[in-house]
Formats: sequence, C-alpha cells, structure tokens
Amino acid sequence: MIQNLMTGGASIEDTLALWASSLREAKRRIRPLFTQDRVATSAGQFLDALLGNEPRKTGWMRAEAAGDGGPWRQQALLGRGRWDANALRDIVRDYVVEHLGDNDAILVIDETGFLKQGKASCGVGRQYTGSAGKITNCQIGVFASYVSDKGHAFIDRALYLPKAWTSDPDRLAAAHVPEIVAFATKPRLAVGMIAGAITAGVPFAWVAADSVYGVGELETALRRAGKGYVLGVSANHWFGSWSAELVVAGEAKDIAQALPTEFWKRLSAGHGTKGERLYDWAYCPLADLDAAEFDAPVPGLWTRGMLIRRSLADGELAYFTTWCPRGTPIETLVRVEGARWRVEEGFETTKNELGLDHNESRSWHGWHRHVSLVMLAYAIMAAVRYQANATTPKKTMRSPRQSLSGGRFRKSAASP
Repeated sequence: MIQNLMTGGASIEDTLALWASSLREAKRRIRPLFTQDRVATSAGQFLDALLGNEPRKTGWMRAEAAGDGGPWRQQALLGRGRWDANALRDIVRDYVVEHLGDNDAILVIDETGFLKQGKASCGVGRQYTGSAGKITNCQIGVFASYVSDKGHAFIDRALYLPKAWTSDPDRLAAAHVPEIVAFATKPRLAVGMIAGAITAGVPFAWVAADSVYGVGELETALRRAGKGYVLGVSANHWFGSWSAELVVAGEAKDIAQALPTEFWKRLSAGHGTKGERLYDWAYCPLADLDAAEFDAPVPGLWTRGMLIRRSLADGELAYFTTWCPRGTPIETLVRVEGARWRVEEGFETTKNELGLDHNESRSWHGWHRHVSLVMLAYAIMAAVRYQANATTPKKTMRSPRQSLSGGRFRKSAASP
C-alpha cells in the first residue's frame, strides 16, 4: 500500500511515519461516533483491515486481521451497532476539504454498481450498471468525488432505491430503511449531495457528470448556486443559440457534423495511466445570461454553451452542456470534463484495494456504514499521497569512502 502512495518526495521512512500519524488522527476523529470503547476499537480495526494487504475485505478476512475468532464484531459494527453513518460521512468530507481543498475544485457526480446474488440486499434489483456494462442483479450507489490539483477523494454517497423497493413497505422494513426515505431519481440524489456540500461550505467551482445527470433539475440547481458545470448529454439533445457570433439550432450530433474545421482544437483531458489523454474538442458559446436572472450569488454574465469531444482513435463523439463565467476558455472546460476520469480511478482503487464492493451486510445502515468507512480509508490515502509527494526530499551527505560504483546500487539487508 505504501508503494502505491509514492511518486517522489518523502522517503519511505517519512511516508510510513506520515501514514501512521494520519491513521491515528482519523481514528481519533471518528471516536465520538461510538458510545462504547469496544465498538470504537472494532471501527479502528475495520480501517486497519481495509488498508491492509489482504486481497479480499470480507468479514472473515477483517476478523482474521483483527485477531478475532469470527466476523461477529465486524458484522455488529455494520449492522447492529448504534452509530450514524451520515456523521461519519461528514467527518470524511471535512477531512478531504482540510487536506485537498481548493476554491477551483471540481465536484464529480457518478455511480457504480455492486453485483449481488439474491433479493435481500437493500436496493438490489435487475438494473443497468456501467461496472458490468449490462443489466444485471446489483445495487447502485451514487457518489460525489472531490477533485482538486492536490488529489481526489469521495465526500458523499447514496444508495439508489428503485421504485420496486420504495413501493414495497415490507421490503423496506426488512432492510431497515428509515421511514423518511422515499423514491429519488439519481439526478435528485445528486442535487441533494451538491446542496449538502454547499451548505457545509465545501469549496468548489465546478460540477461534472455524465449524461445520466446532464439536464433538468441539476442544471437549474447549479445555476442558482453560482457553480459552473460540464454535464454529459445524448446525441439527440437539442441546442439552440441566440448569439450573434454563432447561430445553431438542432440536435447535438447534427451541430457537430456541421461545424467548420477551425472550430476543433486538440487538447489533453488530463494525464492518464498511458500518458496525456488527447482528444479533438469543439466549443460553441450559445448565449450570455445575467446571473441575476437566477438569483445566483456570483454576479455578472455567464455563458451557456455546448462542448463536443471527438476520439482520435475512432472519431466517436461525446456531447456536453456547459455553464461558465463569460470568457472562460475551452481549456478550462476540457479540464473540468477530464476530471470525471478521476472518479473512475477512485472506484477502481476502492474496489480492488479497499473492499468497496465486499460488503456482506444486507441492510440500509450496513451499506452506508461500510461505504463510509471505505471512503475514509481512501481519503487517508489521498491525503498521505499529497503530503508525501509535496515533501522536499532530505539531502544526505555521501561518505567520502563510498564510491558511486560500489555503493550506489547495493541493497542493504534492511532495505524495505
């Protein structure tokens, strides 16, 4: 795990020390959530197990790592214990802002699937998930990821309940779903997360999301909040302009085909695992509107626009509706859209290394507690990575007797 955090900066020894102190601090912060010492201890051991090297993070694996004879304490922590998962979510959010906060940050909304067997797990049903690329039996979790130049981590989550669940009181009661929970679309869940972040004073300037969230209620909420956005839309989404500079009216795919060559610009959507993620982009400003029309807290003219991305490999197009302060360059909009890749990286890491999808609890509370603890573990990783890589390496003096050829590459018996 430590090796995954290091790309330069602090030494392994300093990173280990930072890791240990960060983990102690995280445990200290969550201690008030629990009324009993033994439950707090179980929560600390849960974190230790999530951050351990075991490939699976099941109850038995976590119990073995904690030295327990069985998974009962782990199960009690998630299911039978009396503590508030939303309070833990708030601690995670504050921790992320403290270590990664930036006024120009991007809030990325996305979802992921949790494949399941049977019908008892809260929210489970046959539904589409991009994780599997098909309709399958699964739960769907909607997440908000905080992305800044310092790193990225999840700050909110919600379990999506299909109408088959919210229309069945007996099923809701069996999964211990709170009575106040009603059916909410995924965009409505996203609006709630954004409103919660704004109320909590989370610093961010932009929101990015795919076409599941791209039109309607989410756009209106963001305009009123004075937040810019780059939101995915379908190829047949209608765009119209009343700008003197560019007159367009029609479906996104038709507008894209009619654009002159000079509208396209090759830009990177950010650095990926294989280098810069280059695409061709076109941006069409469609109309300038006064923020006062939306009672937005940020005054002045804002531009409604359309952003198009074209793959270099096969020419595949993707379309986005945008909202930004007038004069915002296309490079900024591309950076915001490119931030969506970070949430995919977060899902991959938390599933492969932290057991995000290894939850065995079937209840509403169990899902939110498990996911929130994983979010905390991932936030610790993100904070340690930023601090370790921002540290200036200590200079060491070479012994006069040490030759470059004889000692530079020799391994010590104590080498990590």
